Amino acid sequence: MKLSDFDFELPDSLIATRPANPRSSARLLVAQGDVLSDGHVTDLVDWLRPGDRLVLNDTKVIPARLSGRRHRDSAQGPVAAKIEVTLLEPRADGRWGALLKPLKKIKIGEEVVFRDGFSATLEAVEDGQGQLRFNLDGDDFDAALAQAGAMPLPPYIAAKRAADEQDKQDYQTVWAQHSGAVAAPTASLHFDDALLTSLAAKGVEFTHVTLHVGAGTFLPVKVDDVTTHKMHAEWGRVSQQAVDEITATKAAGGRVIPVGTTALRLIESAARNGEIAPWEGETDIFIYPGFAFHVTDALMTNFHLPKSTLLMLVSALIGQQRVKAIYDHAVKDGYRFFSYGDASLLLP
Repeated sequence: MKLSDFDFELPDSLIATRPANPRSSARLLVAQGDVLSDGHVTDLVDWLRPGDRLVLNDTKVIPARLSGRRHRDSAQGPVAAKIEVTLLEPRADGRWGALLKPLKKIKIGEEVVFRDGFSATLEAVEDGQGQLRFNLDGDDFDAALAQAGAMPLPPYIAAKRAADEQDKQDYQTVWAQHSGAVAAPTASLHFDDALLTSLAAKGVEFTHVTLHVGAGTFLPVKVDDVTTHKMHAEWGRVSQQAVDEITATKAAGGRVIPVGTTALRLIESAARNGEIAPWEGETDIFIYPGFAFHVTDALMTNFHLPKSTLLMLVSALIGQQRVKAIYDHAVKDGYRFFSYGDASLLLP
């Protein structure tokens, strides 16, 4: 299975840099068997059935991009250097793994000041990543980060424009609850309160799980034999309540439909023994064609990068030839791609 098997031509003009407004007005391409149907996310009410269960990732994206200054004394007086920080993940010892640019401008033990009363000290460098200890923690840290940080937009958006205040709302789901992600579960960005109310009235049910999406989700696949690719690890949790709800839906004949690849990867991680069970920890599950699904019946997801692990996941669920037809249609019909783009509903 070669990397080139998952390549396709994507015009740069189809990469969305802002979401649809309102959220649920985004376009929706529904693939049911061999039939493709064009519509909008609001049409989910017509495609889903009473007793279906949507699995929602309730992680909360933190404003993980920070800009600060390192100050150093020299013979000529104080010298400052601008340091850009992207937080990657919290560590058990209270430090944060982070990317620092330029890393060569700061030494172990030096402090980066982001604003008055909010700073971090570089305590170590491991595998090119800095290990930072902030001067604040808990609610104080969260409040300071909300003031000083910017949303960590994906590289393909950040290359076109800088993050702004609007992204703090746009790049967050309406049900976000548990802070820890540095990337959004983007299929979930299409939902607003009105759509959730309409789905509930239809008899569609909801289950919440948590997977803290890491920056590794944007890492390219660099091996030609995709089966040898090593996935980044992300922390997740599937509660007993979530297991009970999903099991009940299965028993009643309803469909379990993750909203987004993150929710899918998590519930399949919790079901590697054949049945879903409560689960908590780090998962580096890699889903590509040939994967045995134990929980997932269908998937709502955005349109993904060529040669990406997410495109491989979708191909595992519905087949490589079906994915090719879906993506050919999406490109020709002008669907918007990636994090702020349009959505698809895949019904195998």
